Amino acid sequence: MAAEPPDPLNLWLQRQLGQVVVGRTPVGGGCIHQAWRLELAGGGTVFAKTNTAACLPLLEAEAEGLQQLARHAPTGLVIPEPLVWGVEGEQAVLVLGWLDLAGAAGGVVARDGWFRLGHGLAVLHRSSAASAPAQGYGWGADNFIGSAPQTNSWRPDWGVFFAECRLAPQLAWAARRGQPLRGTEELLARLPQWLAGHCCQPALVHGDLWCGNAALLADGRGAIFDPACYWGDREVDLAMAQLFGGFPPAFFEGYGAAWPLEPGAAERVGLYNLYHLLNHANLFGGSYGQRAQASIDAQLA
Repeated sequence: MAAEPPDPLNLWLQRQLGQVVVGRTPVGGGCIHQAWRLELAGGGTVFAKTNTAACLPLLEAEAEGLQQLARHAPTGLVIPEPLVWGVEGEQAVLVLGWLDLAGAAGGVVARDGWFRLGHGLAVLHRSSAASAPAQGYGWGADNFIGSAPQTNSWRPDWGVFFAECRLAPQLAWAARRGQPLRGTEELLARLPQWLAGHCCQPALVHGDLWCGNAALLADGRGAIFDPACYWGDREVDLAMAQLFGGFPPAFFEGYGAAWPLEPGAAERVGLYNLYHLLNHANLFGGSYGQRAQASIDAQLA
């Protein structure tokens, strides 16, 4: 019986990593890409994401965001390292360092871990703010929020950036889908004035910090991953961490111990999370549209 031909993806991985892949097991990795645990002949383990070749820009943007986060992350905050990425045949591939995630155990150990994760995020924000780009708020190129495009043109004013590069594209997308929302013109016109008194420094933000994109590791350290990075108000990360739950109070306590939030932060949570509600409405439909409309109504009230 003729031997089966070698897997082209495994051959590509072998060329890129310099090691033979002796095992490839599917693992949970979100709703966009396929995810794999790769066992290497040298005894190591890495994590890989694959998708169609057309999705390479999503993986490239993820790799860039992780690299930038790692530049500013303190020692105790783990950012998975992008190892290789590219296209093999009809597949786009991104290989990352493996994260040994902790189980669901709670107690003092978990509380301490979440406190340190929040503390580490604050240190990352503060370190990056000290070397923020002169252009202000934005990113060097458009990237993605989930699978949706994310506009990143530079703006010197945070309120203008959030109106023009975050909310306006999502509101226009909703209208194109035949689901326009009430009060959008008034919201976009008033938003820069609402944020004019909030003198935030541009900081490197994760951009998509829901509980599925952060975890504790088996050694007690915290990790963040799957970013949608840009230079913005650090409060956007803390706001999204509240949107879907999953972050315990210790996370926010740890953040505040390293860099307390500015006055009025609680009042800005709903405005910042409107961006994510709109994105979810445009991607998934369901009740997110109603929640986005309720948020707009509350902001205008």
